[in-house]
Amino acid sequence: MIVKEEFLSRLRKIFDLNLYEVKVWTALLSRGTSTAGELSSISDVPRSRTYDILESLEKKGFIVMKLGKPIKFVALKPEEVIERVKKNLVVAAKNKSQRLEKLKGDEVLEELNTIFTDGIKYVEHTDLSGALKGRQNIYNHLDMLVREAQSTIVLVTTEEGLSRKLEVLLPSLEKAKKRGVKIRVAAPVTAANKSIAKEFSKVAEIKAVDGLKARFLIIDSEQIMFMLLNDDEVHPTYDLGVWINTEFFAKSLEQLFDIAWDGMKKA
Repeated sequence: MIVKEEFLSRLRKIFDLNLYEVKVWTALLSRGTSTAGELSSISDVPRSRTYDILESLEKKGFIVMKLGKPIKFVALKPEEVIERVKKNLVVAAKNKSQRLEKLKGDEVLEELNTIFTDGIKYVEHTDLSGALKGRQNIYNHLDMLVREAQSTIVLVTTEEGLSRKLEVLLPSLEKAKKRGVKIRVAAPVTAANKSIAKEFSKVAEIKAVDGLKARFLIIDSEQIMFMLLNDDEVHPTYDLGVWINTEFFAKSLEQLFDIAWDGMKKA
């Protein structure tokens, strides 16, 4: 059996498997039912590793072990594999989430906070900065900044960005509003995202600005998060953001925003 390396590479990324696992799995798919020895020969995976690989695939829901001598393994339909993998991921994610939630009142978290607090004393204020790659990482950081806001939030985004940020930031923005944080949002408002703007208006003062291609967030006139690329032209995986803790720059940018804000029309 010959399977192209490119196809194996895609399977590894999609199903989060290692090279030996995808080789043995595709080998079993081609046979339907087979022994470990046969699969070792077909897949070119060392026999000493084949049993471990098959056990791993069974636990992940890719195959079924058939009782008898010699022990054989049965391939499942790819559609069934997808459903099983999805369910396993949901269960695993739920379990991990519960474990992490329990850490909130655990001494482990207290110790981690002590390490962080003691370490941060030796960090220059302006050194608190960083670059983030990938839209999901960027949005995770935006959400963290919103959750930490104490007085003001300024969000400037694009037409498409307004829709995406509603889904990501709305819960944290609602909590920020309850804390008394003043929230302002500026973005192009069109017929396509008018309903999104209406949702935002429940937690923020929102104004429309035509043709705007800026993407940044200012928190408490101290921290800035700005995106370097046009979201129309970059794949989410390669999106880039920069976070800076700088009161001087944040206040300067916010003052410029205030001047522009007065000239914007209400959404």
